[in-house]
Amino acid sequence: MLWVNLRRGLIVSVIFFVLLGLAYPLAETGIGQALFGHRASGSLGTNGSKLVGQQWKGPQWFQGRPDGDDPTATGGSNLGPRSKELVDTYKKRIAALKKQGITPSPDLVAASGSGIDPDISPAAAYTQVASVAAARHLPAGTVRTLVAAHVQGPQLGFLGASHVNVLELNEALAGLR
Repeated sequence: MLWVNLRRGLIVSVIFFVLLGLAYPLAETGIGQALFGHRASGSLGTNGSKLVGQQWKGPQWFQGRPDGDDPTATGGSNLGPRSKELVDTYKKRIAALKKQGITPSPDLVAASGSGIDPDISPAAAYTQVASVAAARHLPAGTVRTLVAAHVQGPQLGFLGASHVNVLELNEALAGLR
């Protein structure tokens, strides 16, 4: 009797392993690749994933949120609004932006909650147009048009706010030359 129950348990375990451990993940991966191939592969561009924020050094690039360079270190700082460290960090970021001729905005001063947000508001992108244009010796109108072309509306037309993916914008900016 013990061997019969053991054999049944083993057979059920093998069946569920094959179904849930092999067949289901392979089917889901295949469907994801077939229907959403670019997103299922990580939305990779020439400089990495378009879904992960990256740091851009120098005034010739549009700056994203100050989230850091390590996409594996996700999450906020857990510093509260009364934290002296947070206030000092914000003051340093504001001074650095002003030094580049950029009007500070919340998107460019405060890190995102996830630590990897690739998007900024259109207003934050437009505040950088003059600085980027001057650093690249381009007409401000050309750079402003490039920003306008990269403004993405809310999802489904009503979910969220308009945004600009900084990676895609900087890749397009690099292609201007």
